[in-house]
Amino acid sequence: MDRLQSLRVFVAVAEAESFAAGARAVGLSAPSATRGVSALEAALGARLFTRTTRRVRLTDVGRAYLQDVREILANLQAAGEAATGAAQTPVGQLRITCPQEFGRIYVSPILTEFLDRHPGVSADVLMIDRVVNIVEEGFDIAVRIGPQPSSGLAAIRVGQVRRVVCGAPGYFAGRGCPQDPAELASHRVVSVAPLNTGRQWRFGPGGERMVRVDPRLSVSSVAAAIEIARRGWGICQALSYQIGPDLEAGTLRTMLEDWEPEPLPIHLVHIEGRRAAPKVRAFIDFAAERLRQTDGLNWKS
Repeated sequence: MDRLQSLRVFVAVAEAESFAAGARAVGLSAPSATRGVSALEAALGARLFTRTTRRVRLTDVGRAYLQDVREILANLQAAGEAATGAAQTPVGQLRITCPQEFGRIYVSPILTEFLDRHPGVSADVLMIDRVVNIVEEGFDIAVRIGPQPSSGLAAIRVGQVRRVVCGAPGYFAGRGCPQDPAELASHRVVSVAPLNTGRQWRFGPGGERMVRVDPRLSVSSVAAAIEIARRGWGICQALSYQIGPDLEAGTLRTMLEDWEPEPLPIHLVHIEGRRAAPKVRAFIDFAAERLRQTDGLNWKS
């Protein structure tokens, strides 16, 4: 097995955390994959994996090496595409990560339309409510909601959303509607783990007003909290796009609008330069246009 193939095998095994699964991903047998990685470790003079009977895990050296190898393979792919003229044609697998509800509501329909337009592209989408390191975890694009820290990544703003407090009209009819954040203490609150890691909610333009809440119920799913509020049991925090249909239908209403924090920006984040392959550039352009035209995301140039 040549060195380049050994590098591809190493990446596949690292991502699958399994020699058998990694071997299948590159069309090899498990023994061949094992020999390739062992040869690579021998050439480097370092162990890349710790092996158990159930799975394999990267060592510290292996984790650092994985990031470098991914960059090498991506640059080789970009060079090959440029040499063959494929640099203008979106092809290959596109790996995207985004928040769960945003992915369900917005990314899914945009992505399926994009795939219909580009038959040479396939996609793998991880919808998860945590910040994914797209370099270390091998993603092409991430949808991020919130301020972006300084990094070597390109970030294209495509919209913004509000953080709101909402409940059902029937709930407010029975318990009244709070006019000041301090009044939340007398209301039945549903806390959502991705939004509320503690027991304090932020209010005011800069989020400077901190109000302690005492949730009667805490859940890890935004959709579940919204459904509970929709049924009139209590009130919850959500992002404005998550309850757009409910606001239009009148099944939910917002409160404390004058106390809302500044809107949260939405960005499409990706690795720029030669690593921005045609499939990435094409999807970024396509998705940015669609999202900026979407009602409820309040995009401003």
